[in-house]
Amino acid sequence: MKPAPFQYFAPETIDEVLSHLSEYGDEAKLLAGGQSLVPAMNFRLARPAVLIDLNRVAELFYIKTQKSNGLRIGTMTRQREVERSAVIAEQVPLLTETMPFIAHPQIRNRGTMGGSLAHADPAAELPAVMVALNAKFLLRRQNKKRWVPAHKFYVDLFTTALEPDELLTEIAIPPLPPHTGWAFREIARRHGDYALVGVAAVVTLNQRGRCDQARLVFLSVGSGPVEAYQAEKVLNGQTPSAKLIREAAEIAANDDIDPQSDLHASAAYRRHLAKVLTEQALAAAFERAQKINRRERKER
Repeated sequence: MKPAPFQYFAPETIDEVLSHLSEYGDEAKLLAGGQSLVPAMNFRLARPAVLIDLNRVAELFYIKTQKSNGLRIGTMTRQREVERSAVIAEQVPLLTETMPFIAHPQIRNRGTMGGSLAHADPAAELPAVMVALNAKFLLRRQNKKRWVPAHKFYVDLFTTALEPDELLTEIAIPPLPPHTGWAFREIARRHGDYALVGVAAVVTLNQRGRCDQARLVFLSVGSGPVEAYQAEKVLNGQTPSAKLIREAAEIAANDDIDPQSDLHASAAYRRHLAKVLTEQALAAAFERAQKINRRERKER
């Protein structure tokens, strides 16, 4: 099929984009990588009256580092560039570890960071990882801007805090605390398919080797990223062990998530996967944190 008729704009600056959004609001759709929007338009599931193409807005393509403020990523940065970035591998290794799970290289060559985040697919990896990393997003409209934490950005199924005249322009990821480990795990029917369940884990140890902070965020088990608050409470203040990890995984799978059955998996099977993946992710994250801890002690 072909898309329904629409008016097309290809602005070259953020100000031009915001002007179009101010004028057309709900009637407009933003074109980033187009990996989700274009198929929806071709099947006429989406029928925007106005299409605003962001691919000429050079201001939105960048990866920047700031010593005290961590990493900044422009929302039109291609996923493949993030995957290959040495800077990101050094500062945000969880993101580097996650990127190969996103679809296929051909998709990541065109797909953008902001496009995936704003699309808010509950089965997408990037929203869950950004919540786990405590990221925040810069939302801009004409003569106004605001920062929104990732965990407050996702409102419901395919729904975010973005207003019709707002543009997501930047992703800010704070530096990881000392003695922090990370891991990402997911299960899909085939590599590149949407995950049946996925989980991102970030854990920080204190000087005594106990868990000072833990973040567990799931994908494909709800209407958006789902943080396992009860499992995190079990981990905080405790010395990592196989028993503790199993306990946290069981709580996460049984109490923190409420998955639904569909054509691909039953709710019970998703809970089982969540438990297994959580155990794997926590074990890997704690192992990395402990290695960092030991290395820093030797260097002293």
